Amino acid sequence: MLKNTRFRLARQVDRVSSKWIELSEAEENRFDSIMENMVKVSLHDHTIVYPEDPAYYIEFAKSSEWVIGVEGLAKSRLDAVFEGLEDGTFLARSGDPWSWDSVVYQLGLINYYVNKMDEVFIGLKGDDILKAHKDNKLAMFIHLEGAPHMGEELGLVRLLYGFGVRCMGIVYSVGNEYGSGLADDKDYGLTPLGSKLVDIMNKFGIVIDLAHANDKTCIETMEITSKPVFITHAGARSVWPTRRMKPDEVLYALADNGGVIGIEAAPHTTISRKHLTHSIESVMDHFMYIEELIGLDHLAFGPDTLFGDHVALHKVFREYLSIKKSKEVSIEYPEVDFVDGLENPSQFPNIIRWLIKHGYSDKEIEKVVFKNIYRVLSRVIK
Repeated sequence: MLKNTRFRLARQVDRVSSKWIELSEAEENRFDSIMENMVKVSLHDHTIVYPEDPAYYIEFAKSSEWVIGVEGLAKSRLDAVFEGLEDGTFLARSGDPWSWDSVVYQLGLINYYVNKMDEVFIGLKGDDILKAHKDNKLAMFIHLEGAPHMGEELGLVRLLYGFGVRCMGIVYSVGNEYGSGLADDKDYGLTPLGSKLVDIMNKFGIVIDLAHANDKTCIETMEITSKPVFITHAGARSVWPTRRMKPDEVLYALADNGGVIGIEAAPHTTISRKHLTHSIESVMDHFMYIEELIGLDHLAFGPDTLFGDHVALHKVFREYLSIKKSKEVSIEYPEVDFVDGLENPSQFPNIIRWLIKHGYSDKEIEKVVFKNIYRVLSRVIK
């Protein structure tokens, strides 16, 4: 693994003063037991450490100097993470982060760096999560948030599988040849080529992700797929009315499909009317709403956090990430510098602390931090 870089990197632990959920002595003992014995999976995060100074973010995106946040991941106590790479912002190969060249270059980099590490390995099947827990390591599942531009050469999906991709979106925000994204004004849904992509992903054993797909694309994909899907990182539009959140119609379809949604915590996404200042409390408002709507069997957590200034990243890459379109809302809310309680991957344990504090049983916690994700992987990955 690359230990040195020309960039001064952000702190992986306690970068800012982000709160931890307070527990009683009995609750702390239960928390310790869960953290020691329970398998824990993040359905979406970014483990690459960004420069401390956001002024270097563009230069960083044009480099190949990755450092995996081992210190922060150790504090997270995660057994597995669905790794989002620099999806949507990687510029080392071209101005289009979703060109085939850009995506394959990233896949080569993540395999290179992880294969030089003792603490982390590339996860290729569901049981690798159990292996990671047993061996006190972390299984990293490569997750492409959108499909690269392959045109009609869908046989290239075989290569993506060979490079270790086990979860992939149909589209990343701005529509492509496979479907419309959440940033598109016209929701044209899944294209004929997109339907073929769904079939091929089912065939090869890559989980379909609909986090950045538009509503019609989500519905049409779930109507034709033969396998359960993930919405790796999103929330409920009934709680916060932006395109980035999913409407009840999509959530009901997800339940019928047998799929799972990971509740996200990227800054200024999963806000709620009850908690307008984005924090772990806002995030969990989405969790509780979806729990009541479709049940715990379809819930997980995909915080979508990273090691660095996430708010600054959104500002620097606003156009690449389609931030304006995806976060348009008529409700006034205060901007935050970070999401208090879920600032970066090291704070994943705070989710478990919150669940303990709010009376969830060990069985219920295990469902949302492991078993639901494992169930989908077991049905899809071959």
